[in-house]
Amino acid sequence: MPRLSILDRYLLRELLAGTLAATAVLLVIFTGGTFADILNKVASGRLPGEIMFKVLGLHMVDTLSALLPMAMFLGMLLALGRMYRDSEMHVLFTSGFGPRGILRPASMLAIGSALVIALIALWLGPMATRIANAEVERANRSVIAAGLEPGRFTELSGKGGILFVDTMSPDGTHLGRLFAESERPGTDEGKPVTQVDVITAARGELYHEGAADNRFIALFDGHRFDGKLGHDNWRLMQFRRNDLALSSPDDDEDQDDPEHSRSTLALVGDKDPAARAELQWRIGTPFAALVLALLALPMARQNARSSTMGKLLIAVLAYLVFANLMILARTFIAEGKQPALLGMWWVQLPVFALAAWLFSRQYAIRKPRAARDPAHDGKSR
Repeated sequence: MPRLSILDRYLLRELLAGTLAATAVLLVIFTGGTFADILNKVASGRLPGEIMFKVLGLHMVDTLSALLPMAMFLGMLLALGRMYRDSEMHVLFTSGFGPRGILRPASMLAIGSALVIALIALWLGPMATRIANAEVERANRSVIAAGLEPGRFTELSGKGGILFVDTMSPDGTHLGRLFAESERPGTDEGKPVTQVDVITAARGELYHEGAADNRFIALFDGHRFDGKLGHDNWRLMQFRRNDLALSSPDDDEDQDDPEHSRSTLALVGDKDPAARAELQWRIGTPFAALVLALLALPMARQNARSSTMGKLLIAVLAYLVFANLMILARTFIAEGKQPALLGMWWVQLPVFALAAWLFSRQYAIRKPRAARDPAHDGKSR
């Protein structure tokens, strides 16, 4: 491998710095929604706070496969755009630094980024998703996931009630004295009323039941009061056991794509269209980084008087069109409207050819215009 020159190292350092800066900014933006969703689940008692940052970190790892191509594209645009505005690139070109000179450090960054993206898309991302799902599933098997804490009133998610626990075992499966209150709408002689249930118990235990692994609390040795607000006919019942349903794990978690958490080896032999779409997406994501890197070279060129935001806006629109076409190709494969072998290539190859043509035309030597003959112009008059 030939040794890098000073200019190669300088350009590679500038491109890498721009890519890392864009990655940091986009990572904050991309994970903002995920963090807000996790924080909402912790606040509503659907997820224990102790695993909040672990789940967030795992989601961030999975997000990198989709984030890095865009970050590299924007980072190269910003770095090269600054060099064009400061006339650095013009000085280099006039000094004999041709298109092959800028293509070398850009290709090194693109290939390195593509390898990192391939590692995340094919292995780290799915593994991080599986670990995150396992952590949430493990937390859902504990009553702590319902937000219960000793000595604090907790609102039951989706049940319209309040639960108070005096003591709790470390694993959250055995509870001490409990108090539960719930309200539900009802009718009395055709008029709407509110039905109130108040339950007290000496102890409780958490258990799971059903195919959906729903969570219940079994209350032992307690009393139940039920009646309607505004009425005097309240009932008092004593029980040995009374079960209280908590929110199910399916209600707590979003319905993510189940194929996304599967390993790449498991997807290879699967004939299901959804599995093939996920496999083609993982394969196409690293090549998308190479396409975007080549596209950034001609789109970054500008003069000192050109609008920076105008060029950047056009580049972002081009990226959105490219990304949406890839998503469209994935949808076609998942719905069986497109052969899986065609993959994302019908999107990536034309864009790659267009980027290569723009790059070659940008640095092509223009033919000088033919000089006008004054004598000929005089005769023509």
